[in-house]
This record gives sequence, structure tokens and C-alpha cells, in this order.
Amino acid sequence: MQLVFHAGAHFTEEDRLIKCLLRNKEMFRSRGVAVPGPGSYRKLLRQTLEAMSQHDAAPNARAVLLDAILDDENADRMLLSNAHFFGTAQIAVRKGRLYPKAAERMNHLASIFHGDEIELFMAVRNPATFLPACFKRSQHETFATFMGGLDPRSVQWSDTFLRLRSAVPEVPLTVWCNEDLPLLWGQIIREIGGLEQGDPITGAFDLLRNIMSRQGMARFAAYIERRPNLSEAQTRRIVAAFLNRYALDEKIDEEIDLPGWTTNLVNEMTELYDDDVAAIGRIPGVRLIMPD
Repeated sequence: MQLVFHAGAHFTEEDRLIKCLLRNKEMFRSRGVAVPGPGSYRKLLRQTLEAMSQHDAAPNARAVLLDAILDDENADRMLLSNAHFFGTAQIAVRKGRLYPKAAERMNHLASIFHGDEIELFMAVRNPATFLPACFKRSQHETFATFMGGLDPRSVQWSDTFLRLRSAVPEVPLTVWCNEDLPLLWGQIIREIGGLEQGDPITGAFDLLRNIMSRQGMARFAAYIERRPNLSEAQTRRIVAAFLNRYALDEKIDEEIDLPGWTTNLVNEMTELYDDDVAAIGRIPGVRLIMPD
């Protein structure tokens, strides 16, 4: 069986993504792809992975999990999505590492589903916005204690993926930047589902509705409807053009309100993030999806 795990550094888009997958559930099912409801596996997998930090999984763990998740559904490919596969926002940063449990948990999943074809899809996000978002969801009173006194400029996503490649070198990783998701949404949904470029999906532009004016969205929908055979690259260019004109600034711009954080610091962290993303793209076994 092909098992696709989707994790990521986004806390709102992740729910939209699983909703989009579920909207296409019947189409996926007709192609042998199962999209279980998150209630059937999120708690179950979390408990299993937490238990495996103490002892190995039972020999029949795979059969038990698949039986519980699939509920008698037959499938060749299964899509499992959870932004918190590698830990909640409260433990997403430890000693300057992003998702320090990622390698261990991915290794446990590979152990349970040994013999299956496993893929990992994961988003990264600018630490200048990701760290404050995690801090707000934590129980720390100050950002300094949340970071353990470390400089936020030292945080690198590439470290996370190097650890993942070392732990599960046989698992292919597909990565994209959360900031690019409005341009990549349809492609990401298709690739997670194992579809071909151009295969029709419901909700291919769902994310745009949340960040584009109604007038812009109506004009975009009409424009796309008149051009049914666009490639992914052509569609991305059109999306970018409409966003440039009709995007809602308050939905795109993220306000960072942390004591001592200046515009210069945010700009510096953003430059470091861009360099780090380039480094991720050079890691063997990691496929980086970026807009043209």
C-alpha cells in the first residue's frame, strides 16, 4: 500500500487541505485512494507514536491500525493529514530545533508500515511568522523562555530535513513553502492524491476565496472557466496576476507583535529563510516544489 503522510508548519491551511481532500473523497475512492476522516486516525496514531517512545509496536500493529482507519474500505493509497504529526505547536521548537521529534516519529511510522510505500509531504514556513505563532499557542510567558534564550535567527528547517533523511532515507520527501500555497494549492492536492497534472478536483481554488476580494474571485473564476486546458504553470501565473490585483492585504500580511522585534530583524530572518529553503532543495531525496 502507498501511505501518504502530510504534516506541516501551517495551522489553518492544514484543516482546509484535509477538507479539500474529503470533498474529493468519492473521486479518490474511484481511483483506489482512501481519504479517511481525521477522527479515525489522528488520536490513534498520536497514541501509538507516543507509546513507541517507550517500547516497540506490537507485531500486528499495522493490521490493527489499518483495520481501524480504513473500516473495511479497500485502497491502494491512503492519505493521512495532520499538522501535528511531529508534535503540537507547543513542542514544535526545542533547543533551536524545529520539530525535534520528527525523525523519531517518522522512523516509528516506517517501522509500523514496513514494506509499504511511504511518502511524506510537508510545508515549511518563515520562522519570522512560525515562531511567534508557536509561541502564542505555548504556555510560556515570554518569547525568550519559549526559545530557551536562543537567537531565533539560528533556527533552520534544513536541519529538520537532514535529520529526517538520516532516519528514513527510503522515504521520499516533498516540501513547499507555506507562503507559496495559494499558488500551489491545486498541484499539492493532486500530488498528495497521486493524480496527474490537470486532473479535475473540487476545490482547486478554495484557498483563494479566503484571501481574494469577492469581485476578484468572481472575475478569476470566469477567466479560468473560459480556459479549461491550462497547465499547472499557466494556472499559477494567472493566480499570481489576480492576487497581485485583488488580494486582501489583511488576509495575507501577518502582523508580528513581539517585544524587541524590529522590521530589520524580520527582514534578516526572511533572508535567512530564503537561503535555508534553497539548502533544503539541495538535500538528496527531498523534492522542493516552488512556483515558476
